[in-house]
Parts: sequence; C-alpha cells; structure tokens
Amino acid sequence: MSEFRFVRMGFGADMVEYQVAWDEQRRVHAARFADEVPDTCLLLEHPAVYTAGRRTAPEERPLDGTPVIDVDRGGKITWHGPGQLVGYPIQKLPRPVDVVAHLRRLEDAMIALCAEFGIETSRVEGRAGVWVLGDSADTADTAGQRPELGGLTLDFDPRAADPEFDPRLNGPEYAPSNAGQRREDRKICAMGIRVAKGVTMHGFALNVNPDTSNFDKIIPCGIRDAGVTSLSYELGREVTIDEVLPVAEKHLRAVLGNADLRPRLVEKVTA
Repeated sequence: MSEFRFVRMGFGADMVEYQVAWDEQRRVHAARFADEVPDTCLLLEHPAVYTAGRRTAPEERPLDGTPVIDVDRGGKITWHGPGQLVGYPIQKLPRPVDVVAHLRRLEDAMIALCAEFGIETSRVEGRAGVWVLGDSADTADTAGQRPELGGLTLDFDPRAADPEFDPRLNGPEYAPSNAGQRREDRKICAMGIRVAKGVTMHGFALNVNPDTSNFDKIIPCGIRDAGVTSLSYELGREVTIDEVLPVAEKHLRAVLGNADLRPRLVEKVTA
C-alpha cells in the first residue's frame, strides 16, 4: 500500500477560489513528479464558478455571457460552487499510463460513498461520472411518457428528434436541475481528469447540497437528455459537506491508496 494523504484546503467561509486551487494543483503536481511529496488528494469547496474542459463547444456555454474559466482537463463545461465537494487526486501512475483505469477508480470510490448513504448509483456507458439512473422504458406509463410529477410533464420529448435541442430555451420542464422530478438519469458526481508526465490532475465534483439550478445556464458536460442531482435531493434531507468528508476520505483511500496502478489487461480479440 502506497502512502496517500489528504489536504483539506477550505470549506464554507474558507472555500477556495478556483484559480487558487488550480495553482496549488500545479504546485503539488510538480512536487509529486519530483517525488518530493506522496500521492495527494486536495479536498475543497469552490465559490460559484463555471469551468470548461477542452472539448466544450461554444453553444454549451451560458447564453447570458456569464464568465467561464477554460481549463486543461478533459470533458466539457460544468459548474462548481457551495454545497459541492470537489476532489483533486494528484497521483503518480506507472507507465504505460492508463487514464481510463484512473477514472474508473474515482467512479468506484464515489459509487461506494453514495451506497454508504443509501443511494444506488451507477456508471452510464459513454458518460463519465456517477449517475442515479432514471425509470427504464418498462416503468413509463402506457402512453410511453413518464408520469406527471411536481407539475412537470413532457407531452413529447423533442430531444429525441433534435440533437441540437437547447433545454435552456424551453422552460423548467427541460431544465437539468429538474431531472429528478422527470425521473430521468441524473448525474450526482461529475469527473474530468488530466494526466501529465504520468501524474494525475483535476478529479471529481460531488453534489452534496448545492443549488442545482446553477446547471440550468449551461449544457452540463455537453449532455442534453439527462440532468443533475445531489445527495440531499435523493435522500430528501439536508446533507452537509462535514457529514460527507470523512466518508469520502475513507473510500478514496480504500480505492486509490490500495489500488494496483498497473494498466488494465485488455484481451485481444482474434478473428
């Protein structure tokens, strides 16, 4: 088992500006590459900010011109802010580097965290992060529509026929923050990573008790047909960062600190 440490940078009144945390990531990244520090996970809460990964399309940004910080991680645009636990694991990986394996380990840790709180989560193929799955097709009503819930109902869903459909222009029934009321797939933990010189950067953002309407200004992670949720929404009670922190550290240490970091074995398919 390798040494793995946590640094709690700041929460609540001491939450950390994004640029400050990004600078600290780069400092620790350089120190880890030089073997001056052990594998380290920075844990913190950010003031409200939108950040855009390298694959973000112009049309996925806020329509009202809200500032966005462009960053060097993978993935697309997302929101960080109060009520969200952000983690930046800075870990040296053996070569050849397996980026996907690192992402899967982060997902495993967050799936285990959610399970400890009594929330069943899953991966969704082709979509990074951790998800609460919505109703399957066989649980919809006989008309093929989801039940009316909380005043939100879709008589038809234009997203199925229009790949450029913009939920931001079509009212609350399509808002990402209302995916739970629509009983659709909803992301509870977003992920975006970068590996430079064999050392990881960036990481995960777990929605604990944020105002998820902040996601309604953007196309979160470039996904138009699903939404976002939080621990508090799924449990129907207020969950705090303080309550989640030790659980997050426990599962991150179990998964990342005890991981076999060698690349996955991929079976060759012969014709």
